[in-house]
Amino acid sequence: MTHTRRTSAVATCLLIVSLGGAVATVRGLDRLRPLAGSDDVLYVPSPKALRTMSLGYTGLLADIYWTRAVQYFGWRHKAGATTYPLLAPLLEITTELDPHLLVAYQFGGTFLAQQPPEGAGEPQKAVELVRHGIRENPDDWHLYYQLGFIQAMELHDYMAAAQTFLRGSEIPGAHAWMRVLAANMAQHGGETQTARFLWSRVYDNTEDPMIRANALRHLRALQVDDDVQRLQALARGFAQRTGRPPQSFDELVAGGWLRRVPLDPLGHPYRLVGGQVYVQDAQALPFIQYGKPAGK
Repeated sequence: MTHTRRTSAVATCLLIVSLGGAVATVRGLDRLRPLAGSDDVLYVPSPKALRTMSLGYTGLLADIYWTRAVQYFGWRHKAGATTYPLLAPLLEITTELDPHLLVAYQFGGTFLAQQPPEGAGEPQKAVELVRHGIRENPDDWHLYYQLGFIQAMELHDYMAAAQTFLRGSEIPGAHAWMRVLAANMAQHGGETQTARFLWSRVYDNTEDPMIRANALRHLRALQVDDDVQRLQALARGFAQRTGRPPQSFDELVAGGWLRRVPLDPLGHPYRLVGGQVYVQDAQALPFIQYGKPAGK
């Protein structure tokens, strides 16, 4: 056997042994996972132990843990869960195994930050996760956008969000609207226009159907809040002019106050009762602040 053939044979044997070791490691880890019923996930709570057990395949294990984190979130979300106790640990382990797995910071941060039932309701842990991502990937402006979004929409810390967006805007290749967001946050923190801009960017810049649906629900809620406040102002104006509240939107249309009976973003007519404006189905429009019947 020539030297070249011996080298190829040895390399082939090493590759087979390595692949076999990787498969054995994954199977061994699967046997170690706790029996957790609906929370049945691949979970060994120590990145250091996993690095040792991975035989150098930390990237493979990071992908496995990220997949399990997505499955865990998806299963519990579909079941209507309001708590996700293993989500933060799974994401922490994933990003410790592979600090450059950007999708885990971007989508994982969203899963953690959103309030139940859309997420785990842990925005502070989401901030810690994304800040870890920024430390490991300081040249990726998308992570600054993710952090600023969480600070603004979940923590309502608009000045912190403005600073984050501004730092992100200075990274080469950052989108021009990062600087626009920084200015909006600094000047008009918390205004509906800024919130709509943020959720529109989420809707336009992701292909994930769950995240797009969530962004659309928020955009609809913002539209309802605008509509209800505007219609409520019209009802007050009518009451001041006539000395009584309007009995219906038909009355406002007949009096020239409106061109037609207003519809919510789902196409349902708004209700006007005793001068107060309500939506037809508050449960179909989560996140609204105005227009909910009393006690909803």
